[in-house]
Amino acid sequence: MAILQMKKLRLLAVRASKDELLRELIRHGCVEFSELEGELEGLEAASALHRESGDVAALKAKHNTLVHAVELLDRYAPKKTKLLSAKPELEDRVLLDDTGLGGALKTAEAIEGYDNRIKRISAEESRQRGIIESLQPWLGLDLPLNTEGTERTSVLYGSLPARIAFADVSAAVEAVHEEAELFQINEDPKQRYVLLVCLREQLGAMQDVLRGFGFTASTLTSMNGTARECQVNAEQSLKELAAEKENCVRYITDDAVHRDELKLAADRVSVKISLAEAEDKLYGTDSVVVMEGWIPAECESELAEVFDRFGCAWETVDPTEDEYPEVPVKLKNNKFTNALNMVTNMYSLPAYGSLDPNPLMAPFFILFYGLMMADMGYGLIMILAALVAMKKIKPRAGSLSFCQLLLYGGISTFVMGALTGGFFGDALEQIGRILGKPEGWGVLPALFSPLKDTVYVLIGSMVLGLIHLNTGMVINFVKKAKRGQLADGIWEEGALWVTLLGIILYVLKVGNIGGYPVVLIVGIVMVFYGGSRGAKGFGKVTSLFGTLYNTATGWFGDILSYSRIMALMLAGSVIATVFNTIGAIANNLVFFFVIFLIGHALNFGLNLLGCYVHDLRLQCLEYFGKFYEDGGKPFQPLDIKTKYYNVAE
Repeated sequence: MAILQMKKLRLLAVRASKDELLRELIRHGCVEFSELEGELEGLEAASALHRESGDVAALKAKHNTLVHAVELLDRYAPKKTKLLSAKPELEDRVLLDDTGLGGALKTAEAIEGYDNRIKRISAEESRQRGIIESLQPWLGLDLPLNTEGTERTSVLYGSLPARIAFADVSAAVEAVHEEAELFQINEDPKQRYVLLVCLREQLGAMQDVLRGFGFTASTLTSMNGTARECQVNAEQSLKELAAEKENCVRYITDDAVHRDELKLAADRVSVKISLAEAEDKLYGTDSVVVMEGWIPAECESELAEVFDRFGCAWETVDPTEDEYPEVPVKLKNNKFTNALNMVTNMYSLPAYGSLDPNPLMAPFFILFYGLMMADMGYGLIMILAALVAMKKIKPRAGSLSFCQLLLYGGISTFVMGALTGGFFGDALEQIGRILGKPEGWGVLPALFSPLKDTVYVLIGSMVLGLIHLNTGMVINFVKKAKRGQLADGIWEEGALWVTLLGIILYVLKVGNIGGYPVVLIVGIVMVFYGGSRGAKGFGKVTSLFGTLYNTATGWFGDILSYSRIMALMLAGSVIATVFNTIGAIANNLVFFFVIFLIGHALNFGLNLLGCYVHDLRLQCLEYFGKFYEDGGKPFQPLDIKTKYYNVAE
């Protein structure tokens, strides 16, 4: 597979056909519009051109309203759905139709209005409950709470800490003025609720005295009537608010019949947003519009019929190398390599004009993942989960890549589990012991075991690492040769291959002349020469040390990284065995299966993510570092993007 060849599109269309042309292009989904920028300078009518406007902000506001209304319906009137189900499909002409959009928006706005009223009611209910709670200490007081005193006297409500003796406070008040009096209305473990009656001219002095005892004034004067009357009024308000809230909820649930209508309207507005965003990148005069963008070369004949049908003036040109950084990238994959799109997108798309890494990475990624998991039971779970998801959900794009990757990883995990004899660890063997079966019952045949052949597994992991890294170097060597940089390939990758061959011959004691490993010496000389090419003067000396350090430590570190294959294989196997052993302690099948389910669920979850992360690291850091050119911009064509419906294929 490869990176699709792109062509730059320039197009002039009659203004009257602009909207219909955009609708036709969104159906094909293979044109990415770009800003015209300096391209307008060569047009005679450039002074009359103006940027088109699609009013994207207003459309996004409508879309948010519709989506929010659907979410509110799902909250107030949830609809039972199947656990795994595919989105319903509609033809593109239905999604491009504006029929009923105005009515759906009014319904959505009404639902939002009721929800906003419910929020305000909830806030008022909280306030009324707070009032009722604050009135509890004063229910025994017959005096209206809004009483502030008479012409000569003042009334002050408040509280004192319970630890303060009431008699001491009362005595202090009387000491200021003998006609003042402090009444205790109520008390609880923390507070004493008191009422002060004093002459108006003495109020300031009384407050100073009370403040010394930790007095806190209560804000009750805004309430009309006694505490009991205020409580009754608050309770009545709560009943009225509850009834109003119930009505608002009923109005929303009654609108649940419009749920599908709102979903369809939301997707229709989403399509209109895509069209408006494309329109924002166009320029036009009173009679024509100017478009520029990118199309895959393989779609040119398909689009030519569309452009000719609309009477457009258009041309396509191949991008120059200077334009490569701006060219969008689209990968052409088959069912096997499409699974790796998820991995590539998480890292970075390849630069335009370079190599598609997916077919070069797929065999290694899937093999390494299977080796790390290496259990037939886990592999079966992954295979079944992927097949069920693909059948029931019918995923597309990124979701499809994930399901395919899960399927291929599951197949690899099952195969490697068969080679290592693992089926949920040693679960069958432990079950055999509980059932009293003969020794060795349930032990599966194995080519090698991570628990018994750890050293061999470690060596095998590093050998795979050498193959992996050298594959990357071969790819890079071929790239250089195609670009006319054969000398660079010989003095860089070629020198390392000669050195590696020399090390192998030296270990095997083959090819020595006069006791000297000639091939190894030649390789080292090539490495040093290749590393110092282009350096001058003292720079040649420093480059020798840099080459020695980078080659030795770089290769040692890279190869050592592949020991994680052995480590994860061993860790998963050990954890599975430990849980099986714990489950078998009671010699009871029920207890065993309880521990089995809990333990293997944890182990499977950890390995599912851990193996993916470590496999991703080996590909992105070790393998890609040998040949990959990243930095590509994703191809984002004008296409129908929906949330609730899929476009029928």
